[in-house]
Formats: sequence, C-alpha cells, structure tokens
Amino acid sequence: MVSYKRLNPEDVQFSSALLSEEPRPVHEEVSVREPEEASLLPRRPSCSVNTGLLLIGCLLLLLCGGWLLGTMFWLHRPSNQQPHKPPPPAGAQTPNSQIDIGVNDTAAASRREACSLIPEAWRFDCYPERGVVVTRELCEARNCCFIPASSPSSSATRPSGRNGIPWCFYPQDFPSYSLVSINDTSLGQKGTLVREVKTYYPADILTLEVEIRHETDTRLRVRITDPSNSRFEVPISVPTATKKAESPVYTIEFSKQPFGLIVKRSSTGAVLLNTTVAPLFYADQFLQLSTSLQSQFIYGLGEHRSTFLHDVHWNTLTMWARDVPPMEQTNLYGAHPFYLAMEDGGNAHGFFLLNSNAMDVILQPAPALTWRTIGGILDFYVFLGPDPASVIEQYVEVIGYPAMPIYWALGYHLCRWGYHTSNSTWEVVKSLRNYRIPQDVQWNDIDYMDQFLDFTFDSTKFGTLPDLVKDLHAHDQRYVMILDPGISSVQPDGSYWPYDEGLRRDVFIKDAEGKTLIGKVWPGLTAYPDFSDDVTHEWWHENLQRFHEKVPFDGLWIDMNEPSNFLDGSTNGCPSSSLENPPYTPGILGGLLRAKTVCATAQQKQSIHYNMHSLYGLMEAKASASALKRIVAKRPFVISRSTFPSQGMYSGHWLGDNRSQWKDMYTSIAGILTFNLLGIPLVGADICGFSEEPQEELCVRWTQLGAFYPFTRNHNAIDMKPQDPTAFSPLARTAMKQALLLRYSLYPVLYTLFHHAHVHGHTVARPIMFEFPKDVKTYGIDKQFLWGKSLLVTPVLDPGVDYVDGYFPEGLWYDYYTGDSLHSKGEDLRLHAPLDKINLHLREGSITPTQAPNLTLWVSSGQPLHLVSALSDDGSASGDLFWDDGESIDTYENNLYSYIIFNVTQNVMTSQVLHSNVEATYITVETAAFYGVKQKPSRVLLNSQDAAFTYRANQVLTVADLGLNLSQNFTISWMF
Repeated sequence: MVSYKRLNPEDVQFSSALLSEEPRPVHEEVSVREPEEASLLPRRPSCSVNTGLLLIGCLLLLLCGGWLLGTMFWLHRPSNQQPHKPPPPAGAQTPNSQIDIGVNDTAAASRREACSLIPEAWRFDCYPERGVVVTRELCEARNCCFIPASSPSSSATRPSGRNGIPWCFYPQDFPSYSLVSINDTSLGQKGTLVREVKTYYPADILTLEVEIRHETDTRLRVRITDPSNSRFEVPISVPTATKKAESPVYTIEFSKQPFGLIVKRSSTGAVLLNTTVAPLFYADQFLQLSTSLQSQFIYGLGEHRSTFLHDVHWNTLTMWARDVPPMEQTNLYGAHPFYLAMEDGGNAHGFFLLNSNAMDVILQPAPALTWRTIGGILDFYVFLGPDPASVIEQYVEVIGYPAMPIYWALGYHLCRWGYHTSNSTWEVVKSLRNYRIPQDVQWNDIDYMDQFLDFTFDSTKFGTLPDLVKDLHAHDQRYVMILDPGISSVQPDGSYWPYDEGLRRDVFIKDAEGKTLIGKVWPGLTAYPDFSDDVTHEWWHENLQRFHEKVPFDGLWIDMNEPSNFLDGSTNGCPSSSLENPPYTPGILGGLLRAKTVCATAQQKQSIHYNMHSLYGLMEAKASASALKRIVAKRPFVISRSTFPSQGMYSGHWLGDNRSQWKDMYTSIAGILTFNLLGIPLVGADICGFSEEPQEELCVRWTQLGAFYPFTRNHNAIDMKPQDPTAFSPLARTAMKQALLLRYSLYPVLYTLFHHAHVHGHTVARPIMFEFPKDVKTYGIDKQFLWGKSLLVTPVLDPGVDYVDGYFPEGLWYDYYTGDSLHSKGEDLRLHAPLDKINLHLREGSITPTQAPNLTLWVSSGQPLHLVSALSDDGSASGDLFWDDGESIDTYENNLYSYIIFNVTQNVMTSQVLHSNVEATYITVETAAFYGVKQKPSRVLLNSQDAAFTYRANQVLTVADLGLNLSQNFTISWMF
C-alpha cells in the first residue's frame, strides 16, 4: 500500500515551480545556482561605466543581438529535414580548444553558426539541472551552444531542457577523453583514457581505464573504471568469462580523440552502440555516456508507468526506488537500467548498465540515448540476440534465471487492506467456496498486525488467524501475509524481540554518525534492517521462524521496501553534504535523494545508502526467500514491491497501488510485458484496482485480463467496497468465475512456461513482437499479448462495448473455444466480446495441454489432460509439458521431473517422454482435439487400435476416452 496520502498525477510537484512555467525572457531577473567548480570558460569581470555609455552600449547590443538571432534562425533547418544519423565524430577537432566568445565577433558568429547546424534531434543537453532558467551566459560558461528551440514542438519545452529540445547543448568540439593507449588482453582489450580539460562538475577523474571483454559470441562487456581508486560496484553475481569469444557476431571500432566506442553487428553492419555522439563525463558524482540508437523502438528501462514501447521524443526516465502510486514520468518502485532495441529487418539487441545509483535515462528522437548516473562505475553489456527473445535469454543469463514458482503461486490470490478481522477474512474465503469460485491463496494486509508491528497479530481482532490458516491448509489452500521492513523502535524495553534482538546483533542501518537511523512508517518511529549484512539475514530468519510457530504462513508479501519513510531522511534530518545534495540530482520525485526514504548518507554494511538505495528490495527478497526455504522446506513464495536486476531469482512483483480505472487496467499490460523482459516473469497488477471504488463492468473485464497475468491477485484499499467476485451481481460473479476456471484449466501451459523461464530465460507473458519480429505492426502492441508462443489474449479494455479490435499477425489462427479458423494477412479484426467472454486464439502449429479445472490447483493439477492441436496448413503442430510435484526445490536440477513433447505430422500425433518421473504416472491423457483437419477421417487409430471420434463442420476432430498414461509414449493417427 502507499505509505502516505495518495497522490494524483496532477498533485505532483517537482523540485521547482519553474518546471510548470513557460520560459521567461532571458532579461528577467531569476535566481540561478552557479556551478560548483570553475567553468571551462572564465567569467568576464564586470566593469563600471557611466549611465550614458551604458544606454548606448545596450542599444548597440540589442541591434547586434537582433541581427545575430535573425541570421541564426535563417540558417536553422527543422530537424525532420536532417539526415537520420548522428553527426560525424569530431575526431578532427581539437578536444581541448576553448573559444572565448568575447575575443571577436567573427569567431562568435562562426561558432554559433556551427552550433545551428547541429540538428535539433541530435542536441545533447549540456545543462540538465532542473529548476534553472538557462540563459546564454550560463550555457556559454559551460562552453556549450545556446539556441532557443524553434521547432513547432518547442512551445512545450522548458529552458531547463526537461522533456524538450535542449536550448543548451554540446558543440562537436566539446572537450572529452582521449584514448592514449590500447593493448590486447586474454579477453579483449584494455586501454587508458585521459581528459586534459576539467568539466563543470567537481572531482573529475582525469585518467580512466577502459576494458573490453569479448565474453561470448553474443555478449560484449565494457568496464570504464578509475585505475587509481576503487569505486562502488553493484554487489550482484554475474558470470565470469575465462576466455575470449572465438567467433563474435559483433565488431568494435575505437575513436581515439575524442574517445568513443562503436559496436556493429557483423552480419548487417548495423551500428548498435556509438558513444562518439556526445562527450563522456566521469566525475566522482556525475557519469554520463550517450549513444545513437538503431531505431525508435526501445523497451524496458523499468520501473515506469508508460506504454510498452517507449516514447523517444525527449523522454526522461529516472531510476531511484520510490514509494509512490504508479503515474507517468515518475520514478517508481524499482530500478532496471536495461533496454531492448529493435533493428531494421527484425533483429534486436540489448544494453544493460550495471549501476544502482540514482540516474536519468534520456531518450531523444535522433534516435539517441543518454545514461546519466551520479555514482559507481560505467559497467555495461551489449547483447546481440539476434532476435528479441534471444536478447532476453542473454540478459537473464547475466543477472540470474528466475526461480521456478511453487504450483499454488499460479492460482487465484485474494487480498484487501481492511478485512478488519480474521473472521471477516474467513467469511470471504467461505463465500468463494460456496459459489465454487477457484481460490488458492488468501492474504492479509497490515490490519492483521498488533499496532502495525511486524511479526505480531492482533489477538483481539485477528485472534482466530491461526485457525483460519489451519482451515485453509485443510482445503488445500495457502496463506500469505504482508511484512514491512520498518521495525518499531519505541516499544518498552524487553517487550519487542525483533527490535531488542536487532539492536543486540547490530542489524539496523546507521546514520552518518553511526547511530541507529530512525524513520517513521506505519507503527510510528522505526529502524530499518540492513539486508546487505548476512547477520541481518539470520535475524530475519529467526523472526520469521518464531512467528511461523504461531501462524504457519506459506508465503511473504514484502512491501514498503524502497525503503519507504513517512519522513524525509530521519527524525534528525540528514547532514549537509554532497551525498545528500549532489552536484547533479536526477529527476526524482521530491527533488531530493532522501525524499520519503532514508538519508543518502546512511551507513550500511556494504556501502552508503547513496549507492545501495535501489538494492534494498532485492536484498530483502533474498533474505526472505532464503528464510522461507529453511522454514517450509519448499519453494519460497515472495512478492516484492521494490525490485532490481536479478530479483526474479528470489521473488515476483506486483505493479503497486493502481486505481480502479480503465486506464490502469490498460497500462497494466505494458507493466506485465516489461517485467517479463526484465527477468521477473511472476508479475501481476491489483485486479479491479487498489484505490477508488470498484465498478462492476470494470471488475469483470479486469478479472478476465487478470486471469492471464502470470501472477493473479485481486486486492483493494481500506474503506473501499469489497471487490472479490462474490461482491457483485450473479451475472458478473459468473463471468469472473468462468475467467478463473479458464485460467485453472490452462495451468499445464502456464507451469511449463515458467519452467522455460527458469531454465532458459524465456518470457511467460510475451509481447507479440517476440514471435513476429519482422512485422513492424507488432512493435507497439500493448493491448494484446501472448502466453508463450501461441496463445493470443485479446482483452476488452473499454467500457460499454461487446466487441474488441485485435491485431492478428500473418498466418492461421483458431478460436480457442470453438476451433473456428481465420486466415490473417497481418490485419486488425473486430471480435465479438460479450461481458462473459475474453477472446483467446491459438496460433497454428501449436499443441496446448489443458486440464479440467477445480477449486484449487492441488485438485486441478491431478485431473486428466486434454490436448488441443492447432494445425498449420501443412497439418503439423508441436508442444510440450513439464511436470513435477509442484513444490520441491530444484526438481529440474535434481532430475525429479517429467518432460514430454508432442508432435503432429502427416495425420499422426506422437508423444515422446524425454525425461520421466513418478509424478507423470499419476496423470492420464483423456481427450485430444485437432483444429484444422481439412476433411472428415474415415478411421482414427489409438496406438494402432480403432478409436471413436467426432468431426465437426468447422474442421475439428475430437478423440475422447483415451485413458493414456502421460508417462508412456503414444500415437493417435487418422486416415481418409
């Protein structure tokens, strides 16, 4: 839940009111912040003259200024008339040349003319500070070009450059680093970079080391570091290459002066990375790297609320974990500095910056991208794909494969803030059972706690909680509870073991003076566990173990772990320093690193919070998953709000405190798809919306969509009306029940997809473009998606309609429910969609295993299988099934599983058991349906014996009463 008064997007104020004003005339008096170090150009001293001379001088200056402006705009051409490529590298320029614009008018005019020739789309912001009206004087003090934007879109731009064409931008000869030496290594190359001229940020690191590692044929790693001093590096485990790639599919070129890297795809010559387009910055608290992009098709860069395809039109995406309801153009709960980029012809590549400091990522329409971070090092990877799915596999190989979820994680979860008592919680569970609506997991929000204290429950209002959990287990259901990291620091001495023992073991984050930092969240004043310390992990486990003995919970919901704070910093504020107020602050909500979190100067075991902030949720998830493994001895179930790369190894994620609005339902699809790109496939949004009153039609449509979230949970806020399926009319209730039963029937598909995510790094909820990368029409689709490669989901996302428009890539598709076929040329089609239906279609060439659904997945997963084959025009299809006990740890790694592949060719279906385990012997294959059998067979054989069958006019062949054991190979054939 949100930790403070819910903000509406229109309520959000950034660090300065100037962001919402039109540009002021440059002669208007404004307050500006001077650079903290001497600028590249000396400031001209002020001189005293008498009033008359001043007036004459001013008139002359105005006349000259008008002439110069006229010349400038005459020379200027709109950016859409410029070639769509970066300006040539400034290799022939002298990087340390400084032009004093005051020396002579000819030089100044020549320089400004050169500036005007830089296309607007290729102007890289030289003055990114927010809350400053950038004047010509301020800009040219940084040795940069100053041109007020003149394109039609410039009316929305701000002099600060936020979300608009920058008025102050780098000239091509702006000083940067030079590559002074380069030598071969066992993995690639290592070179030395030298900067001769300091920048306008303090503590430039003038000598750098660049290391190029050819780690695999499709993975390149580049590290730019300070050879003289160690700097913070993100403490997550990544692969260690031991030898240079033998046949890389990329080539690397170096620009020596100024330094730059150009990475190309060998097969096409496509430029995937070109850092020569803007100068490299590497100061202690300001690191900046820019690159051209191959196309405008950019994805990833979480966590933000946006369309799936990012807008590259002057779009700034800020990363710094923050507790705030999802809204556009705001840094949200997690930080994921990875993007996927499409290229011409359907190829794709990826880029990952392994950095956890606060950062801005700036997209501009050149297209180009700038990374701007305020700490750590520049350590990045380029993944060559060549298709989008391969890029994600290569990325996940670096950050870690997602965990295989326990089976019940894929069932229906129900929660709300505001059940108020364990008995009312129990009544909802019983109501769902009475209506025979599937439910696997019941949750409680913070109202189960005693005064919001972790590891407690209210013995008065939730006195029957242990009995409720016992009843859930008796019905093959599970219980999940919320935990916040903040530990109350104000309970009487000796009365609250978590805090008392935490102090004794020294597990809490310290302030700059080494004292326990105290913030404020739900229980009042709190201390924050330091999950970067292994001692804290053990203390966390013991707390969970002690509580589990009272309430035998099955999983954990870890919230408020950005970490969230109702205060800015601490009860004692934060010290004044460059860590709290860095030379450059990215565009974080609140304008301060400490806004609604702890001080940047806070001390943790592995580093200061300035470096560790966005890792907090990851480290808490790691501690929680480890503890749960020890306590329940099964696969751990953890859902976390704050996330970072490698999170999928330990937890899933939900998209936070959304609203009961149609727009929120739509944007959830982009969120689901993005997190599947980011290696966290177990992801969902609060079905029906968290805040605001639920609407029946919206809730029905959202339940239908949510049935196809990888993680399916209905959750709403305190004081809102109930929104579980039983709270609505019989018609709505039935529609929701049907959607959930549909999900349960598809459990074998979903479970197998998670297996492939765990072992291969595949996506579960999949963008259509992943399967059709050559079809550009699919690149922006975020109103539809696939499960795996073949199940197309087309939800209704608008009120008051009984139809939906969906795009069908070229090929043969089948209605999932009826088997009716449609041939698409790659076109939008209108589908009938009454309130009780979500449209599903099967792609040709697929085999989908399903089961008869029941009230829990424990029961459903034991039911006989029904195989649905969607035949291609040539009559072929294939599919697979992964099966194990659903809960034991590392079944794949320990060979405790079954894996079966199914194929149809030339009127014969075969099953082949590639790996067998006892679990498969409990399952039978009962029926098989074949969509697209072009004529009625005269005979069907099952393992060479005649079998009964039916054939419908829409070319669907069904063979029933098979009674086949899943663990044994079989054949089904037919003849005409």
